[in-house]
Amino acid sequence: MKNNQSGFTLVEIAIVLVIIGLLLGGVLKGQELINSAKVKNFATDFRNIPLFIYGYQDKFKALPGDDAAAATHITGATNATTPTGVQGNGVINGAWNTTTQTDESFVFWQHVRLAGLAAGPTTVTATDYIPKNADGGIIGITSGTATPITGLRGTYIICSQGVLGKFAKQLDITMDDGNTATGSVQAMANQAANQSSAVAAVPTTGTGGIDDAQSYTVCMAF
Repeated sequence: MKNNQSGFTLVEIAIVLVIIGLLLGGVLKGQELINSAKVKNFATDFRNIPLFIYGYQDKFKALPGDDAAAATHITGATNATTPTGVQGNGVINGAWNTTTQTDESFVFWQHVRLAGLAAGPTTVTATDYIPKNADGGIIGITSGTATPITGLRGTYIICSQGVLGKFAKQLDITMDDGNTATGSVQAMANQAANQSSAVAAVPTTGTGGIDDAQSYTVCMAF
């Protein structure tokens, strides 16, 4: 009795392999698009904050957070009271990641939101008051005199916490010189909350030392 065995032909196997290749290519391309969109979101955060500052200055001839007459300028605004005696001196004082609700760098967000320049809660006690980046890390601003990174110099410093190393590298390529240890965009190890400006600034993490899977704080000076 003849026993007939059936199997896949070479053409059928080739078709299956082509389909698998297309599916894998689509998945990889989709992931690439997601990563690119995330880096663009990080970059947008950094680029928007200077616009908030300049827009506020144009309206009120003062700096958000440092504005000693904010409560007069904007209904519902709170004047910063700490650090003591520096309000109105033309500097946004306070750590970029402060949790002290009276610090200039903390009420900065209330001022720009009430002025119609940024979206977000205007009540300083709100749990989601501090803005977050695309990876859920906090974003903050401070004066260049209190830079958290040794050698990073500018009038203001914006920092974004919890950025994966692979995104930190791409962000630096997008916005600066491609080296996270030099230029106006640099990366450092994530910092604890309410970093004191009296604490010595920490060194940067060079591009070669950044682990793609670890998270970092990326700061930009301007």
